This record gives sequence, C-alpha cells and structure tokens, in this order.
Amino acid sequence: MSERARTVSETGYDPLARIRGEGGPDFDVALWGTVFLDIVLTGLDGKPAGGTEVFATGMGSCPGGIANLAVAASRLGLRTSLAAAFAEDSYGEFCWETLADQEHIDLQSSRRYCRWHSPVTVSYAIDDDRCMVTHAHRPPDYHDNPVTAPPAARAVIADLGSDDLREPAGVAWLEQAHASGSLIFADAGWDSSGAWSQEMLDRLDHCYAFTPNSVEAMAYTRTATPQDALYSLADRVPLAVVTNGAHGALAIDSATGEEVNVPALRVPAMDATGAGDVFGAALVVGTLAQWSLTERVAFATLCSSLAVQQFGGSLAAPGWGDIAQWWHEVRDSGGTTSYDLAVRRRYGFLEDIVPTVPQGAVHRAQATIARRSDV
Repeated sequence: MSERARTVSETGYDPLARIRGEGGPDFDVALWGTVFLDIVLTGLDGKPAGGTEVFATGMGSCPGGIANLAVAASRLGLRTSLAAAFAEDSYGEFCWETLADQEHIDLQSSRRYCRWHSPVTVSYAIDDDRCMVTHAHRPPDYHDNPVTAPPAARAVIADLGSDDLREPAGVAWLEQAHASGSLIFADAGWDSSGAWSQEMLDRLDHCYAFTPNSVEAMAYTRTATPQDALYSLADRVPLAVVTNGAHGALAIDSATGEEVNVPALRVPAMDATGAGDVFGAALVVGTLAQWSLTERVAFATLCSSLAVQQFGGSLAAPGWGDIAQWWHEVRDSGGTTSYDLAVRRRYGFLEDIVPTVPQGAVHRAQATIARRSDV
C-alpha cells in the first residue's frame, strides 16, 4: 500500500481486508464533484416569514455536496480519494481540514483556487421536510486549471446529473476511470426540467451499477411501476437498484442472476439529507466485499436508515461503531413480533462481521465536525 493511501482508512475496521493484496489499487473509491459548506439549522418552530425572525435551537456546520458521499464512504472503511475545487478562504480551509484530517479522505487529486469563495448552502429542517438556500459559482480559472485525472480505484461513485460530470472535463474524468478498470456506480439525481431525457440512460454504457430512486427510475424508463423500471434498467447495467422510500429497495444483479426486494426498516426519520449518498457508499462496500445481493441491499438500507435518524448530510453518515451498536441492540432485544424476527434473520450476516469490529471503530459522534456543534 502506498503512503498516499495509508492514512485514508483509519476507521478502525477494514471491510475489504480479505480481498486486499499486493498490486491492488491505492484507493477503493474515487469521487469528483463540488464541495459546499453546509450550515444546518434545526429545532425551528416554523418557516421564517417576511419581516420576521425565528430562532433555531441547534446548528451544525460541515462539508456538503460531494463531501456527503466521500464522508459516507470513508466512515465505512473505504480508502477514499476526492477530486474537488477548494477556495482559499476560511470556509475552504475548514472543509479541507475536516475532510483530510478528521475524515481521512485523500485530497491529492483536489485543487485550491484563489480569488474565489466557497460554495455555501444553508439548510433548515422543519418537521419532516427541509429547505435550502445555495450560492455557488465556478472559480474564475476553473476550466484552465481543472482537477487532475482519477487515481487507480476499485470503484467510482458518480452523479451523472451533476454539472461537474456533464462538462467535458468531468466526462473525460469518468471515461478515464472506466478505462483504468474502476467499477462505476452511477446515480442521476432529480431532473428539475421535467424532461427526463433518454440521453441520461445512454450515459450508462460504461457503468456497472445504476441506483436511482423509484420516481427517477420510472420517469427515465417511461414505466408505471418501480418493478417495471427495475427490469428496464437491468437491460442496461449489470447491477440495477431502485430505492423505493418507505417500501425499501429492489435490485437485480445480472451477473449472478439474483433479484431481491428488501423492505425498509421502521425508524423515525428526522432528516433525509445525504441518505442516498450513504446508501450508495454502503452498496459499494458490499459489492467490493463480494457479499450476496440480499446482503448488499440490506446493508445499504440499514446504513441509510441510520443516517435519516440524525440531522445533517455528512454529519449523519454512520460508521462501523454505529452499525455494530445497532446489531447488538437488535440481536439482544428479545423482540418476538414477526417484524423483529424478520429483521434479525435479514441481518444475521452481520454476526460474522461485527465481532471483528474493534471498540474504537468510528461513530458519528467521533472525529466528526459534530463535535464542534450542538447538533
């Protein structure tokens, strides 16, 4: 392992230890995108109206945007490389130090830009909904000084609908990653234009997996049900996954012939920000670790369920300490309802994993920016 990658997986547990060997890539996952400074306000009684002021009882600041995905991957033990633009302002320094020093994400593929300010998003959560205000633009010399080519990595997680990967430099970055042998796990995001262009599906040619939600999947495939959308997408990528909110997730692995429909866990949802990123990172973990499709989708569903129980995007991403704690509570709960028994059966595979997770494995409340806030 190179010195470059040695510092980026310090979560206390390596889910890929069994498959590592000499000559493997330095990184498990590589990412390209925009990092925002997220300011998350919580505990609001209602939305502010014109000419009024409201007070929040909680606040947290953390790197957001593509950083949500990078943090989710790193906390799950994936050696993570991030290519992004960082401003040489206080916000940029804050995000850089948080990602590099606290979250152990490699930023050698990233660039710093002067005469530019960091993109900022202010998010406030009210009841089960959230509202955001964002200000962002490209650095003045971004196109003349783009981020570097992708490093060798087992996988890439890409939002094909993002501006970053629609631009020529982003398209070239993704093509280089595919050519170097990285498995590309793709998402698409919401199409605010309402066009749901088939061009998006044409971009799946080089992708290993596609993981839209049910609304996006049905819109892109022009189908009437999540199941029909899944079958349509399975004709295009080896691994098709459709997340279906409170109904769980559906998936087909064409390589193994497996098809699953994994129900959601019953959890109190506080904030869904970043839950999709957590699902995607967990799916990559299970795939690279060569788990069965049922185990992969169940694990991704679990991780996203843990995330929605906390406020904030990267703030809420769980680590292996959180996963081990959850499994111990479920296993030892003694619940006898059909739901309790089904959950213990579905996640029984964790029994072989959790005993090897050390007590020092990262939790959301450790080595995170949440320690500097009152979230």
